[in-house]
Amino acid sequence: MRFRQLFAFLLFSLITVSTSTAQNDNTQVNNLAIGNKFIDAFYSFNKDSLQTLVSSAQKSQSGILFYQKWAECANYKVIDRTHYFVKNDSTVIFPVTVKDDLMSALAIDFNVTDTFHILLRNRKIVSVTTSSNDVAEYYKAKEWVNKNRPDLVVSCGLGVGGSAACECVLGMLKGFSEYTENKKQAKH
Repeated sequence: MRFRQLFAFLLFSLITVSTSTAQNDNTQVNNLAIGNKFIDAFYSFNKDSLQTLVSSAQKSQSGILFYQKWAECANYKVIDRTHYFVKNDSTVIFPVTVKDDLMSALAIDFNVTDTFHILLRNRKIVSVTTSSNDVAEYYKAKEWVNKNRPDLVVSCGLGVGGSAACECVLGMLKGFSEYTENKKQAKH
């Protein structure tokens, strides 16, 4: 009798673990698919598609839409987006390496990797945060522009995407070019 109970318990446990593992694998596959749709929408610069995908991510939405327009106006071109991975059953990570006008304005031969941390619940994006491996020179130039040419970046931090983001990055690009020119002149 005990053997049957033990056997039944072990069989039940095995089925439960298998079902749980399959559900977890399905969730991860779905999360990766949704994350890939997010990256597609972001870098196609289609605001409506991106806005639909982040409609459940209220706290992230305005920042992501601003950043999308910034990326569009700075001519971000995807170089590599193949190293994405599942962090856990609710978070996927998408590092995307891009070539952009900002590094060109600084005369730096470097492709930035922006990493999107996408949190999902019930097949919906509920949060997106970003990080980047920008070089120190980028931050020095940004500080220089904010200090020496604040008139160029008045629009930064205003609004949700749209013209404010574009004006902001175009002002930053002009400031970065001036920063780079000043550095060249200082060397002579």
